Amino acid sequence: MNTYETINDILVHLFNEIWELEEKAIITEEFKDITNNDMHIIEVIGLGEGSPMSAIAKKMNVTAGTLTTSMNSLVNKKYAVRERSEEDRRVVYIKLTEKGKKAYEHHAQFHHQMTEAVIKKLNEEEIPVLLKTLEGLSEFFRNYH
Repeated sequence: MNTYETINDILVHLFNEIWELEEKAIITEEFKDITNNDMHIIEVIGLGEGSPMSAIAKKMNVTAGTLTTSMNSLVNKKYAVRERSEEDRRVVYIKLTEKGKKAYEHHAQFHHQMTEAVIKKLNEEEIPVLLKTLEGLSEFFRNYH
């Protein structure tokens, strides 16, 4: 295999493996009632005082209507709550419940372990090269249409 084919093969398999492994790692007995996608919504909501639905939808690159369906499920399962803005009743804030915060922390721990596994394999000179490579890949995904 040449360099192009090797990199392509690694990227394709890596993305699939991360998605599958993440699902197995984060959807445990405790969190069996949600999906991997739900967990990523929880991640975007974050631990703050609440985010507007529109901001969450924008970060996830989905419509507010698409997000509403998922949010209904997360609210029904007690991972999140909706609160209307006092200043503008049209604005709905989403924040995590204690159960949602626990799921968030569980997911964050998986990401921490994954990142640590990569960093511990590198020396000080290799880290900037990896960062530059990942920034290039991230830029490609952000700009791809």
